[in-house]
Amino acid sequence: MNLFGVLEQAAARFGDRGAVYLGTRQLHTWAQLRDRALRLAGSLSARHDTGARIAIASENRPEIIEVMFAVWAAGCVVVPINFKLHPREMAQILDDAGVSLVFASPKIAVGLDGAPVEVLGGAGYDVRLAHAPAVRANTDPGALAWLFYTSGTTGKSKGAMLSHRNLMAMTVAHLADFDAPDENHSLIHGAPMSHGSGLYIAPYVLRAARQVIPESAGFEPAEFLDLCDHHPGVSCFLAPTMVQRLVATGRPRPQNLTTVVYGGGPMYVDSLKKAMAAFGPIFVQLYGQGEAPMTITGLRRHDHLDASDAVLGSVGYARSGVEVAVLDDGGTPAGIDEVGEIVCRGDVVMSGYWNNPTATAATLVDGWLRTGDLGSFDGRGFLTLRDRSKDVVISGGSNIYPREVEEVLIEHPDVVEACVVGAPDDEWGEVVVAFIVGTATEDALDTHLLERIARFKRPKRYVHVDELPKNSYGKVLKRELRELVR
Repeated sequence: MNLFGVLEQAAARFGDRGAVYLGTRQLHTWAQLRDRALRLAGSLSARHDTGARIAIASENRPEIIEVMFAVWAAGCVVVPINFKLHPREMAQILDDAGVSLVFASPKIAVGLDGAPVEVLGGAGYDVRLAHAPAVRANTDPGALAWLFYTSGTTGKSKGAMLSHRNLMAMTVAHLADFDAPDENHSLIHGAPMSHGSGLYIAPYVLRAARQVIPESAGFEPAEFLDLCDHHPGVSCFLAPTMVQRLVATGRPRPQNLTTVVYGGGPMYVDSLKKAMAAFGPIFVQLYGQGEAPMTITGLRRHDHLDASDAVLGSVGYARSGVEVAVLDDGGTPAGIDEVGEIVCRGDVVMSGYWNNPTATAATLVDGWLRTGDLGSFDGRGFLTLRDRSKDVVISGGSNIYPREVEEVLIEHPDVVEACVVGAPDDEWGEVVVAFIVGTATEDALDTHLLERIARFKRPKRYVHVDELPKNSYGKVLKRELRELVR
C-alpha cells in the first residue's frame, strides 16, 4: 500500500475533471496531476534512495500537492515544515531528519542557506517536470510516509513517524465519521498545508474532490467566503480562531459551504454557539495529535444539534478504528467524571519519534499513546478535555484547570479572547493569571467569575493584552505567557 494509490484511483475514474485550482482558476485535471507527480517522482528516484526524507517548506501553494504524491510514488518520505518557523528552527528539523532535499517557496528558500533546495515553480522545478515518469514504488504499508515535527511551542521539536498505514487509517476514519465528499466537492486550503489541511488532502483526493488553494496562500476570511461561493460542495479544516474570524465578517454562510472541521485548539462553548448561529449545522469537531493525526475523538454534525453545553464543550467520542481511555495516576481506567491522562491506540498511532528512543518509550507505553492531555469521560462516553498535564495550576494543593476558567471568561461580553496560566507564588505554590483581550475591567471579571465558578479558581491577576501569542496553527503559545508572568 502506497498513498500514491489514492491519486491513481482519482485519475483513473475522473481523469479529465478539474483537480487543482488556484483561487477560481483550474490548473490541472486529475490525469495531469498524476502525470506531473510521476515525472517529479522520476527525478527524485534518479538521485535519491528509497526512504529518503524530502522536506516541503512553503506557504500554501498548488505544487505542494504534486510534490507530496511524487515523494510517495518515489518511495520517499514527506517532511512538512511549518513555513512560519525561524530559519534556525527549520535548520534544526532538516538536520534531525537527515533531509536530502527541500522543496521551498521562493520566499522561504532565501533563508535556507546551505540546505539542498529546489525552488517551487523555479527553472529547476520545470526541468524535473520534463523527466521521464517513474514507476510507482512498491511500498510496505508500515513504511514511513510522513515525518511530522511537533510545532515546537514547548521546546525542541520531535519527529512523529507516520506510515502509509497510519495515514490510510486516518483517511478511512475521516470518510467514515465526518464527511462524504465526491467528485462534485471541494477542499479549500485555508489552514496551513504543512499540518491539518495538508493531511486532509488524502481523503479528498481519494474521492476526487477538487483541491483549492487561495491566491493569498493563506487564510483571508473574505477571500475564503468568495471561494466558497465559486466552488461546489466546500469542506475545510480550520482552527477555532479562523472560525471566529469568519463569523466576525458578518456575512451569511455561502450555500456551497457544507463542512467545517475545527480543531487544533480549544473551541469555547460560547464561540461555538455563535458560529452555529451564524453558519448553521455544518460544524465537525476533531481531537487529535501529530502522533495520532487528526484522529482520536470527534463530534459529528448531528452531535452539535440541540446539544447541551456539556456536549458542545466536549471533544466527542472515540473515532472509527481508535480505542480511547482515561487512566488514573496508577495507570488503571479512571471512573466516570474522574480526571486522568487520555490514552489511545489503533492503526492511526505513530510508530515512534524519529531517532528519539527515550521520548518514544515515554510516549508509547504498553501499546497506548500517552497524549499528555487530561480529560474525563461522562456516562454517555463523551470525552471532555481538561488541559495538558503540564498546564494544570496547583494552587494551595487544589488542581485548577485553565480551560474551565477560560470557558467562563470568554462568556463575558467584553472579553474577545482569554488564556489562563499558572505563576509561581511563595504562599500558594502557584496562582492563576488570566491574559485578557478585550475591555472588561478586573472588577467586572471578578463579579462575572464568582457568579459561575468556585472562588479558589478565580485569577489572582489579570493582564490585558492587545493579542495572544499564537503559532501558525492558531494555538496559543502558553509558554510565552508563562515566561511573561515569571
